[in-house]
Amino acid sequence: MDSGARDVAAGRLSAETYAENFADLHPPFDRHEALVEADRCYFCHDAPCMNACPTQIDIPLFIRQIANQNPNGAAKTILNQNILGGMCARVCPTETLCEEVCVREVAEGKPVKIGMLQRYATDHLMETTQVHPFRRAAATGKRVAVVGAGPAGLACAHRLAMKGHDVTIFEAREKGGGLNEYGIAAYKTVDDFAQAELDFVLGIGGITVEHGKALGRDVTVDSLAGEYDAVFLGLGLAAVNDLGLDGDDAEGCIDAVDYIAKLRQSDDLSSLAVGRRIVVIGGGMTAIDIAVQTKLLGAEEVTICYRRGPEQMAASAYEQEVAQVHGVTIRHWLQPKALHHDAAGAVNAITLEYTALSGSKLAGTGETIRLAADQVFKAIGQAFDDHPLAGSGIALEKGRIRADFNGRTSRAKVWAGGDCVAGGKDLTVSSVEAGRDAAEDMHKALAG
Repeated sequence: MDSGARDVAAGRLSAETYAENFADLHPPFDRHEALVEADRCYFCHDAPCMNACPTQIDIPLFIRQIANQNPNGAAKTILNQNILGGMCARVCPTETLCEEVCVREVAEGKPVKIGMLQRYATDHLMETTQVHPFRRAAATGKRVAVVGAGPAGLACAHRLAMKGHDVTIFEAREKGGGLNEYGIAAYKTVDDFAQAELDFVLGIGGITVEHGKALGRDVTVDSLAGEYDAVFLGLGLAAVNDLGLDGDDAEGCIDAVDYIAKLRQSDDLSSLAVGRRIVVIGGGMTAIDIAVQTKLLGAEEVTICYRRGPEQMAASAYEQEVAQVHGVTIRHWLQPKALHHDAAGAVNAITLEYTALSGSKLAGTGETIRLAADQVFKAIGQAFDDHPLAGSGIALEKGRIRADFNGRTSRAKVWAGGDCVAGGKDLTVSSVEAGRDAAEDMHKALAG
């Protein structure tokens, strides 16, 4: 036990400071800024940026359309490949995808701001027209069930609806959007954009969303496969990895994903309790997002501890810089060893062990350090919960759903895509790609 005093409180800042701290991380381009940036593009014929985009957006084409003052045409070029192009423009790690291979980045170290231009175009279309850019094909009479209203499920549903099929989405939560709604830092997607984009996607028609319907509780794979002509599973990752330490379910040891979801759904940021001293365990985007946001909520000392070096962090160098600019300390080569608690049983410190590579394997060195912590956030990844699939006959691989290149599972009539599939990447754009491509294959199957 440890008698060190914890300091966890709500309302650390003024209303004005909360509003300022959680304003848009990257204010959008205005028309002049977009035209100036579009003029920097070389419109490469071999388009390395397009090859680096998981959804294969024709980037030179949409930038040329912006340069020709046709932002809505540019938006349609984007959305034809990525119906969630507005959100991806905000949250995709463009610095490690399209912008990393931009010719100007290679030659000058200053790429064309593709993500910002994509946001400009998609925002312009959503703000200036009530007409959905895509029209449904003639009704096919086929009915498809989609489980999960996250990026993969929404992309799949939209593409199927566009092909003329009727789609019902079963979503366990009260809002759709998946991690776009519940799991992304609030300063990256302001003004309830996730719900605005969801409404836009549903605007094509032919898609019904049933909320509060969870697989394994309210519906099963068997029931859906029996009632519908095809099923798509976009289940995401519902389970959370623990630290594996005694007391990691105690007060003050918090799942970062849950806290971010609570923050995203809060109408009053001053109601969120945050400690003065925060320790975050992890090295991915969730670790960065929770660290920065607790700092913005008023924490004084925020430290990310990661067991390997900066090059091995799943968070990009840019995201690491964002954290450091906001006053977050990132410490590498440290792994959690023990949690310490106060007299009431709440976490108030953590002991970490220094690590080093022994050949190709990571090993503890035996040297430790103890950090005081009012709150310890677990951000060491999520896991797939396979309980809803019990008895379904759907095969797993490495703890997730086994699916082929087109998303087909081991069970007839059932496809899957996104994070729940073995090999799935933890990126919104990759989930969109998986849902879209599965829908194309489902359409071929439904057409006979």
